[in-house]
Amino acid sequence: MTKLKITFIALIAMLGQFAYSQTSTVSGVVSDETGAPLPGASVVVSGTTNGSQTDFDGNFSLSNVPSDGSLTISYIGYQTQKAQVNGQSSINISMAIDAQALDEVVVVGYGAQSRAAVTGAISSVKSEDLNAVPVANATEALQGRAAGISVVNTGAPGTEPSITIRGLGTFGNNSPLFVVDGVIVGNLSGINQNDIETINVLKDASTTAVYGAQGSNGVIIVTTKKGKSGKTQLSFNAHTGFQQNTQRYDVLNTEQYLQYANEAFGIVPNTPSSTSGVNTNWQDEIYTSGLIRSYDMAASGGSDTSNFRISGGYFEREGIIIETGFQRYSFRANSDFTFGKLKLGQNLSVNFNKQNSDRIEFGQRSLLEHAIKAAPYLSVYNSNNLGGFQGPNSAGDGQDAENPVRILKHGDAVNNTFALVGNIFAEYAIADGLKFKSQVGLDYYKGTSNNFVPSYNDDSLGGTHQQAFASITKNTSAGQTIIFTNSLTYDKTIADVHNFEALLLAEKFESQGTSLNANSRNTVSDNINELSNEDSSLQSTSFEYNRLGFLGRLNYNYDDKYIAAVSLRRDASSKFGANNRWGWFSSYALGWNIAKENFLVDSNVSTLKLRGSLGYSGNDRIANYLYSATLVNDFLYPIAGSNAVGTTAFGLANPDLKWEETRQLNVGLDFGFANDKFTAALEYYENQSDDLLIRVPTSTSLGINEGSQVRNVGAVETTGFELSLGYNDFEGDFKWSANLNLSTSSNEAISLGGVDELNGGNFENQNITRVTEGESLFHFFGLVTDGIYQNQAEVDAVFTANPGQTTVQPGDIRFKDLNNDGDITSEDRDIIGNPLPDLTYGLNLSADYKNWDFNMFWTGIYGRDLYNTNIYDLEGMPRLFNAGVAVLDRWTPTNPSTTVPRAAGAPQNIQLSDRFVEDGSFSRLKNLTIGYTLPNDAFGQELFSKFRIYVSGQNLITITDYSGLDPEVGSGDLFEYGIDRGAYPQPKTYLMGLQVSF
Repeated sequence: MTKLKITFIALIAMLGQFAYSQTSTVSGVVSDETGAPLPGASVVVSGTTNGSQTDFDGNFSLSNVPSDGSLTISYIGYQTQKAQVNGQSSINISMAIDAQALDEVVVVGYGAQSRAAVTGAISSVKSEDLNAVPVANATEALQGRAAGISVVNTGAPGTEPSITIRGLGTFGNNSPLFVVDGVIVGNLSGINQNDIETINVLKDASTTAVYGAQGSNGVIIVTTKKGKSGKTQLSFNAHTGFQQNTQRYDVLNTEQYLQYANEAFGIVPNTPSSTSGVNTNWQDEIYTSGLIRSYDMAASGGSDTSNFRISGGYFEREGIIIETGFQRYSFRANSDFTFGKLKLGQNLSVNFNKQNSDRIEFGQRSLLEHAIKAAPYLSVYNSNNLGGFQGPNSAGDGQDAENPVRILKHGDAVNNTFALVGNIFAEYAIADGLKFKSQVGLDYYKGTSNNFVPSYNDDSLGGTHQQAFASITKNTSAGQTIIFTNSLTYDKTIADVHNFEALLLAEKFESQGTSLNANSRNTVSDNINELSNEDSSLQSTSFEYNRLGFLGRLNYNYDDKYIAAVSLRRDASSKFGANNRWGWFSSYALGWNIAKENFLVDSNVSTLKLRGSLGYSGNDRIANYLYSATLVNDFLYPIAGSNAVGTTAFGLANPDLKWEETRQLNVGLDFGFANDKFTAALEYYENQSDDLLIRVPTSTSLGINEGSQVRNVGAVETTGFELSLGYNDFEGDFKWSANLNLSTSSNEAISLGGVDELNGGNFENQNITRVTEGESLFHFFGLVTDGIYQNQAEVDAVFTANPGQTTVQPGDIRFKDLNNDGDITSEDRDIIGNPLPDLTYGLNLSADYKNWDFNMFWTGIYGRDLYNTNIYDLEGMPRLFNAGVAVLDRWTPTNPSTTVPRAAGAPQNIQLSDRFVEDGSFSRLKNLTIGYTLPNDAFGQELFSKFRIYVSGQNLITITDYSGLDPEVGSGDLFEYGIDRGAYPQPKTYLMGLQVSF
């Protein structure tokens, strides 16, 4: 009987427990401390992956919730809370602000810090800002987003933008270092912008010196999105639209051109085309509208011990120039797993890129130049000509501008690249606060470039442009970089106020690459795009580059008020001579969080921090093997009255070749008012770069064929201010924010090591750009105009030292005789322009009203000059080409123009001068977006956690006085910076898009 009672009681208890642990559906509302709903809060059944996110009104609903379980609720900036279910079906949660969580965590070199503890100059750009402008390269999206960053985009699809941080500090490569999830990479061309969580830009030595030999140009750290614990999330993003360029130069039509040819040059074209009645606008023939489309899908999730995120994307952009475009397939997988004290993880991205380029090689006429100059009476196509296109016959047409449509359409020009970037890591917690991390990173790339041009003859009567064979060019390149990093970190807090963070690190960098370039001809067939031995050439190159580094860093703060940081790194690089292979790089920083002092604790001042830093970083981005002697094997020796081919010394060895080093001083002040509703940051920086590499002439007595040697003899100083202002109002139904950043930068060449000047930017056998001691870098140098000579007396008044000259006549451009020698020579040249802007800015305006959202983003530059070579094509008139309509008002004895000189005038008319320099300042509406997020139950049930549709436009308005098609002109070659050679213009883009989350 007793056993029966015990059995009965146990059965009742089990049934009760079963009833108590049944599952049910729980719903509720998550709100902040004021009762306002929190959309997007995470609500998860504790200890499981069963979870959801709140909708726009803070509502949530979860099924299969154990009656005796609990819910974990989290939201950025608020304390994570747990709520016991206790059989309830409705639970409302009020979240409390987490002051510590609101202190943003910033990713820095080899670690992370709270924003309050940062002593250096760091700008952060979040994913929502990056994704506001759909781009092919994430670097493009940085334009105007942060102070001190200068990005010059080109309109050509798939082309790498030019980016600098805080101006120029060297005569060579000024590009910053790119780090993606701890892996150093060459650029950001292979990263899907939807995969990026944040980009942090490190701008001063206290943040960049930890990268030693690679940090002097600044560092861009990209952190990609990771999975989070809770329910698996699925997201889909898509947009599609079109791009176009409506800007055109106003050029002569056929009637005007024939009149101009006869009156200005005495040429009467006599080919059949000249009387055809055709009126071709060649700009309309090469410019077109291009489609743009993007699709991206990602899945993410995790638990307390593991997280994952996988994504895939496709991006396509057709160019606004025919036959140009870009495609990218991208895949990414990030994950990490925790096993007690051990954490394992990996980040991997793979992408395939395809680019159809414009086929114009540097030094050739641009497509736009051909489109301006080509005779308008020529038709685009002619089936009677080999290849099917029409071009000029120099003897009959009097000119030789090439058919730009044939250049683009006849044959193929395709560049394909494959890239794999990733890392694997293991982190072990040895003791409380002490962790060891080992990581291996890989950056692998492979590229092919194929250019195939079949035979052609642009005029059957004797085309100026013809090719009697098919030309085939195939180039391949491949390379990889492997980075081994081992680090030991120790975090310790003593007496709740003394906070220490120490880092010891060793890093090995191994890079190697190969290239193979081949070309040949085929006189038999136009249908075989393969290499042969016919008129062939072959060249290959390879390189190896190794670097070894050791780093120590110590960060300390007292009660988050007083902050100090110091780092020391020693690097060795295979790029430098045996006498200077190793280098030291250090930084020192102090900060004072004044807002945490007792006299400000109860004030409306939420942030007030003074900080300063001093440090030294290096630059080893130079060509390989410059320290080594080189040979040339085609030297001609005069032997017995004839030349014999032999080998001789070409370049002189330099075992003393060493790092370029930059000393960086930074002082900053951060301010926030009313819980950071108003924010401001002011920076002043002063950078001096020494031991810059310059090619110095060598004495002929050395017998060195090259005639120069690369040495560490240059110096440059760069200074500037940065200001960031922000206002954020996130209360009520209407929320809005405004953020403005302004940057200035000025530089000066301090030393060229005895070299008089550096020149580049060749145009018509003249160098536009110059560097000389005591002046700004890469300025334009040429003659200064002073109107147009109207009569012979004005000519004679200038050429007093050469009164008999007859070259310069009335109607020619008058130049200033700056040295007062009575003649106009190269000695009268002066600085005529500066391509580096005085001021850059970005203005971001965002607003939300209930389910609607709005964003307007402006960017621009002020105080920048551009050298517009297109004016030479439009108004130069050295010989017969089509030209701009302004030449119809050129100077003649009966039309004394004061703006356009006479045709076929003195050679000085087309000399480098301020005639071709214009103000390149502009303000541009970079992005305008309007979006609407549907309520979660818009489809009758909660199928989606987010469903947003939007329309947007890019580059819709450009305010500028520049006469060219686009004032945004740049190039990776600093001597080309600010020279407009018919650049691919930025298109206007119109999009509609969709963002869905499940």
